[in-house]
Amino acid sequence: MVRDKNVGIKTAELLLQIKAIKLQPQKPFTWASGWKSPIYCDNRVTLSYPTIRNFLREHLAAQIEELYGKPDVIAGVATGAIGIGMLVADYMKLPFVYVRPEAKKHGRQNQVEGFLEKDQKVVIVEDLISTGKSSLNAAKALHEAGAKVKGMVALFSYGFDFAIDNFKEAGIELTTLSDYNHLIEVAEKQGHFDTAETELLTSWRKDPSNWKHNI
Repeated sequence: MVRDKNVGIKTAELLLQIKAIKLQPQKPFTWASGWKSPIYCDNRVTLSYPTIRNFLREHLAAQIEELYGKPDVIAGVATGAIGIGMLVADYMKLPFVYVRPEAKKHGRQNQVEGFLEKDQKVVIVEDLISTGKSSLNAAKALHEAGAKVKGMVALFSYGFDFAIDNFKEAGIELTTLSDYNHLIEVAEKQGHFDTAETELLTSWRKDPSNWKHNI
């Protein structure tokens, strides 16, 4: 899923540096699903740091060109990936659209916002992959709008096995700049956690819904 290990490590370092990602194995966060999690990720924080956001947009753009050449349109998934998606589209000098979680209930009732023609080749940009549900919902909306979705690129993924299976089942290729494994590698090398805490962090990704945070 991560194509370049050096980029994966550097991206993880930057996300930790600006606290876009926070790791708290002994004081876990609670997700909307009710899951206890040692990680909280808000990649929108990257937009406030010009040097870092430029690093991310350029490597996302390079990954897109390497995999798909130059698509007709870049699509961002609302709301988290609108900012980084626009930056990538601007850098590549391409049109941009974004995809809502669902169609508006009024006006034109759009789910895909922006100008999109039938049969245009689209690459989707995401900020974070968790279960993959919202990301794949965006891909489905683009398909229904007549686009040809070539694939999806993202800043970061938790790397859940069931999410990987969801993308395979949907036939959507996903690549990311970094992921949870690279993040833990960086955190361990930087001495953020002792061995027991590192084991806690590792065990969460294997079974997040049943994870116990007591050491």
